[in-house]
Amino acid sequence: MKFSNILSCNLERVVKPNLAVLQGCGLGDCDVAKLCISAPRLLTNNPKRVQAIVACAQNIGVPRGSRMFRHALRAVASLREEEVAARVEYLRNTFRWTDAEVGMAVSKFPPVLNKSKESLQRRSEFLISEAGLEPVHIAQRSVILGHSLEGRLRPRYYAVKFLKENGLLKRDSSYYTVFKESDMTFKKKFIHPHKEAALHLEEDYDAACNGEVPTNFRFT
Repeated sequence: MKFSNILSCNLERVVKPNLAVLQGCGLGDCDVAKLCISAPRLLTNNPKRVQAIVACAQNIGVPRGSRMFRHALRAVASLREEEVAARVEYLRNTFRWTDAEVGMAVSKFPPVLNKSKESLQRRSEFLISEAGLEPVHIAQRSVILGHSLEGRLRPRYYAVKFLKENGLLKRDSSYYTVFKESDMTFKKKFIHPHKEAALHLEEDYDAACNGEVPTNFRFT
């Protein structure tokens, strides 16, 4: 079981020291609880290993006490230092980032370190080659790499591209804005206002979200 190791750990020599380390990072009880549900090893590992994990989280550019530090700890908890370095290097090459840009991307969205190489490669090809986003733009808004490519990024890109090409958008919204909205808000802003002008827009968009991306969104 996921938490069985906790029951066999020494409370005084392992659990309490690890808890003190996490609290010393500025994590409250609620944060520690959430973190240890997904990464229980942060309570059960040798305290020296937990301290090394904390140092690794800081080394990827996320300061203690920041909102993202819990996510950084979770991202590196199961990785060795050399694995983290290799994944950072892969990100740099895949998204054509500079050292500063890859550091920015990882610090803003640490879970990107846990994405598979195939997943990252496909997102890079779509965002840079198809959607035309600049690498620095992606680095500054790296949270979009956590969104589903087929279920969110690609369908929304096609829908908004259709609206732009047909002069239906009154203002030019950035793709970051388009990608970050909840599904309900996206439809309210970009789909529902154009139901009369583009009768099949919602139908085509829903089909795209289900993996059936049409060659062209239709007017009639």
